[in-house]
Amino acid sequence: MASAPSEPRAVLGRLDTNGRLIVADPEHETLQREAGSELGQILALPQIAAVAELARKLRTPVGRPVIAASADQDIRLWVNAKPEGDEIALSLEGWTVRPAAAPRLSAILGTGESTGSSAHNEWSTDEELRIISLSSDLCDLLGVDVAHASGAPLTRIVRLEEDSSGEMPLISALAGRRAFSGQRARSRDDESCVVLLNGEIVTGADGSFAGFRGTAESEKDAAAAVARQTTGYDQAMDQLLRLPIDRIIESAEQIVARSDGPLRSDYASYGNDIASAARHLLSVLRSMSEDSAHVHGVIDLASLAAEAVIMLQSSAEERGVRIELEKPEPLSARGEERAVIQVLVNLIVNAVRHSPEGGAVRLSFAHTAGTASVTVSDDGPGIGAGDEQRIFERFERAHTKEDGTGLGLAISRRLARSMGGDVTLDSAPGEGARFILTLPSA
Repeated sequence: MASAPSEPRAVLGRLDTNGRLIVADPEHETLQREAGSELGQILALPQIAAVAELARKLRTPVGRPVIAASADQDIRLWVNAKPEGDEIALSLEGWTVRPAAAPRLSAILGTGESTGSSAHNEWSTDEELRIISLSSDLCDLLGVDVAHASGAPLTRIVRLEEDSSGEMPLISALAGRRAFSGQRARSRDDESCVVLLNGEIVTGADGSFAGFRGTAESEKDAAAAVARQTTGYDQAMDQLLRLPIDRIIESAEQIVARSDGPLRSDYASYGNDIASAARHLLSVLRSMSEDSAHVHGVIDLASLAAEAVIMLQSSAEERGVRIELEKPEPLSARGEERAVIQVLVNLIVNAVRHSPEGGAVRLSFAHTAGTASVTVSDDGPGIGAGDEQRIFERFERAHTKEDGTGLGLAISRRLARSMGGDVTLDSAPGEGARFILTLPSA
C-alpha cells in the first residue's frame, strides 16, 4: 500500500523520452508497482502520465491536481511536470490519502441504471479512470469478474501499451479532455488477450469532465477486419500498377522472341527473367485484390528464399553485390507461396539497392516457438530510429536520393500481416539494416 511521505516534501520522479519511469522516490515507485508496472517501464498511472504528456507537448512546465488510485485508497496530489531536454521531471506534492471513493455512477450516466450492460464490449470510467461498468461480454473477453472490476482502476484490469508510434491515445485524450481510439490494452488476467479501446468523454451535470465511455475490440478481430477491407485507394493503386506491369511483360516477351531482330542469347535470357518476375508480381497484385480470403497452407520458407535469391542473383552481381544464403534446412511456416516470394524479393531488392559495390546481402533463418523467420541484412548506411516506422508507409524512402517508388516495404508488410506475420526492422545508422520476415510456424 502506497503511504504518504514521513514528512511533508515533494515526491520526485523522472520520465524518459518514451514515457518510462526511470527515476522515482520510494513512494512514487510503490504507486508504480501497485498499478502493475515497475521502475524502468511505462508510467502506469494515467492521471500523472497525462500531466507529463501535456507538458511534453506544450514544452513548458505544467501543474495539475490529480487523484491517483493505489491498491486500496485514493491519493490526492498536485503534479508538477517540467520538460528537461527529452525527459520530464516530476514532482508530486500535497500528498493526501483518503478512502477509495465509490464510482460516481449517477454523474456518468445521469440515471439510476444498473452498471451491468448487455451492449457489445462496452465500458465506462469516472474522471479518475475507475471502472463504472464493463459489459458481460467484455468481462469474458478480458477474463475478469464483474464484481472484481467494478470500482477498480482501469489499469488494475488492463495494462495500457504504446502504439507503433510510441503514443498512448488514452493518455493524450486524458490530458486534452477529448475522444480517442486505438488504445492497446493487455488483460492482466490473460496476457494473450489484447484489445483496442475507443472512447469519448462524458460530462457531468455541471459540464465538467466526468470520465470516458466507449467500446473495446479484440486486436485480432480488428486486424482481420482491416485485412478484409479493399479501400478505394488500394483499388486505384491496383489499376495504376497493373498497366505498366502488363507493358513490361509484353516488352520482355518481345526480347525473348527476338521480334525486333537478332539479339545475344544472354540478353534474351534477361528478358525471360524480367517477364517471369513481372508475371509473379502481377499474380500477387491479383491475389491482393481478390475478395475471398486466401487459405494459407504449409510452405518451406527456406526453399522460397532460395527461389527468390535465384531470381535476383544476376541483377545483384551487375551491381557488384553478393547474395549470401545460409545453407537452408527445411523451415516450415504457414503462408501463401506467391505472397511470401514477393515479400522476399522486395526485401532482397531493397538490400541490394542499399549495399555498396563489393558489399553483401545475407539471408539467415530462425525458428522459435510458434514462428519461423528469415532475416535479410545488408552493408548499407543503415536507418535512423526516426525513420524506422516511416519507411513502411507508402511512397516513403529512408534516403531521398535513392531509386524506387517507396512501395516495396509497404506492400511487404501488408502481405506479411495478411498471413498472420510481420516485417520488422532492426537497424542503426552506419550499421546496415536487418529486415525480418516472420510467419506463423506450421
